[in-house]
Amino acid sequence: MVLRKLTYYVAASIDGFIADPAGRFDFFPIEPDVMAAMNAERPEAVPTAFRSAIGLADDTLNRSYDTVLMGRHSYEPGLAAGMTSPYAHLRQIVFSTTLSSTDVEIVKSDPLGAVRALKREPGLGIWLCGGGTLASQLLPEIDELVIKQYPLVLGAGIPLFSSAFEPSQFNLDSARPFDSGAVVLTYTRSL
Repeated sequence: MVLRKLTYYVAASIDGFIADPAGRFDFFPIEPDVMAAMNAERPEAVPTAFRSAIGLADDTLNRSYDTVLMGRHSYEPGLAAGMTSPYAHLRQIVFSTTLSSTDVEIVKSDPLGAVRALKREPGLGIWLCGGGTLASQLLPEIDELVIKQYPLVLGAGIPLFSSAFEPSQFNLDSARPFDSGAVVLTYTRSL
């Protein structure tokens, strides 16, 4: 049986933070060169509400993923803006013990078990949208890291992974620099 791949695809600073200490991430630049490349390669990572504004038709095929995973803190900014289903073109799963919703699937316990079951289902890949605590819980099942690293140093904030010391080896597959100074780093898990 071929298992689906879990990819942690996220923006980060040079010093490894995905958000500021309060969870904000709106300071990451929207660089046209990076966005054009990533939107072409991973159109499903564009929230549904913005797809037509950037020229993605509603029927644009998902290339890499058909499922998105979010922690509560990653889901709440869209929710606060009235987006109860931010990625309606994907199966949306939010891991939270406090939220209840009818627009996305809520998983209240055992994120690792839930992802192991998802990986055995047929379909495209699974995108871990964020955040650091959920990424840490799912680290044993993360097959690929795609990090849009921006030339910013934050000094503090929410790290890519926020867990206890647990070395996990990944291999660098590619480092794609952009004129804007960003680099898209792709790693795969070492066997």
